[in-house]
Amino acid sequence: MAPTNAPEPLFLGLDLSTQQVKAVVIREDSTIVHETSVHFDNDLPHYKTTNGTYHGPGEGEVTSPVEMWLEALDLLFDRLHKEGVSLSSVVAISGAGQQHGSVFWSAQAEGLLASLDAAKSLRGHLFPGAFSIQRSPIWQDHSTEEDCKVLEEAVGGSQALADLSGSRAYERFTGTQISKIKRLQPKVYASTARISLVSSFIASLFLGKFAPIEVSDASGMNLMDIISCKWDETLLNICGGPQLREKLGSEPVIGGTNLGTVSKWWVKRWGVNPECIVAPITGDNPATVMSLSAPGDAVLSLGTSTTFLLSIPPANTPPKRFTTSHLLAHPTTSHGQIAMLCYKNGALARENIRNKYANRDWAEFNKRVQGTPPGCSGYMALYFPLPEIIPPGIQGEYCFKLPSAESETPKQIEDIPPEVHCRAILESQFLSIRSRIAAILPPNAPHLHRLVISGGSSANPVIRQIAADIFGMDVYVSSTKEAAAMGGTLLAKYAWWKIRNPDGSFEDMTGGEPAGTTRVAKAHEEESKIYDELVSIYTQCEEQTIKSSASAA
Repeated sequence: MAPTNAPEPLFLGLDLSTQQVKAVVIREDSTIVHETSVHFDNDLPHYKTTNGTYHGPGEGEVTSPVEMWLEALDLLFDRLHKEGVSLSSVVAISGAGQQHGSVFWSAQAEGLLASLDAAKSLRGHLFPGAFSIQRSPIWQDHSTEEDCKVLEEAVGGSQALADLSGSRAYERFTGTQISKIKRLQPKVYASTARISLVSSFIASLFLGKFAPIEVSDASGMNLMDIISCKWDETLLNICGGPQLREKLGSEPVIGGTNLGTVSKWWVKRWGVNPECIVAPITGDNPATVMSLSAPGDAVLSLGTSTTFLLSIPPANTPPKRFTTSHLLAHPTTSHGQIAMLCYKNGALARENIRNKYANRDWAEFNKRVQGTPPGCSGYMALYFPLPEIIPPGIQGEYCFKLPSAESETPKQIEDIPPEVHCRAILESQFLSIRSRIAAILPPNAPHLHRLVISGGSSANPVIRQIAADIFGMDVYVSSTKEAAAMGGTLLAKYAWWKIRNPDGSFEDMTGGEPAGTTRVAKAHEEESKIYDELVSIYTQCEEQTIKSSASAA
């Protein structure tokens, strides 16, 4: 039952991202009551960060000051209080944190968390004594190449690591970050009592004790068995030695778990409801999935980079793992997963083609796309102005004439007709994703329902329609602007709802439909059939591209 001083329960979700921390408050019907944020560079300029980060001193090192995060949370709640948010009505808190970032707690941290003094700010009480490392490694860090090589070699290669943990070794992933600190700063590592992700760091502050790591965010560490969702002893020992299990705490926990109520500090200092529960906080990408999609949906972010997120329901046969994609545990569905594909060449590549072949004008670009038939009159081109992630390391432009008979293969040519490029770049970018969906999904997986798109290019109606036709799904856009924070509020609401509905699922709570989505394009069946035939041809073109790139190196 909601407390008598909160006739209308509210739910709070935070998003601690690279550049800011945001708060979203919703009602039980999921309508937004309030939003506020603290921008690190603008609101806390004394830390002298650039986009919330420090670069160096070592090559490839990118960190953020933990002290800044603490002060930002103090300021965020000060703003919520001054802006009239009824914190006494908040019955559950969850959120999202930038993935892969890590916080290293000292031996004194547990006692300091348990004895938070309401007369002091979080920063004043916890910093610096609660931390063995004052600058947290974050997802932009790329200083752990040596540790990645050691990890992959120890388990039998990149594919073996992907099969076990869901991803090959990545420099930004937490396991290799821990390995580097143990290798270069052994005394600091030995003095570290607990290691949190950014997500569980936030939850620990609310609880006044160490919070467990959430299962989906744990997937971005190269430390968890992606199928059992338990810490893997071999990976732990490679990255952190026999001490690492204790430093990570209990096994990862699934969303909807009630971790306990907020510590008295939040009640006394900010008037938060003393019965407010704290739910596991997840990573920003999984939170976005929870906000924008339902099982059977996919999320396509068309920003500077391209990110594709696909919820995969539990199946007897687990999804295949690849060295070019990520498999994450689902935040709320036991034995469910999220497949994630990340491409570096997104908007930049599209803009390059627009500038070169459409007079730098999107209207002209759209006109040229619509003037070219599906399949580009038998041509295909792959565009990588920057070294790509998928396929790895490929750079340049590769053009092909498609075969006229099934027994033939695509023929690499110097260029394709100028008027074809605008459609060709959309087809190649989306066919790359299509070709990998089929490989990842388990056999007999149900057909995907909807494609929810976001990012700058999602406003282009022609791009929306091409996406609908290539993926064979109706395309939707969401009215939600702060998807990760909104996903966090829904996870808070889910933990509260689940106390009253212990056997219910997240989809039972939401009705299986994400709020605030609108259909903006309907797949054309005839065009989709054309693209179904082009998936395997795209794969052949990509294979030739990889060979051409290798021979030219």
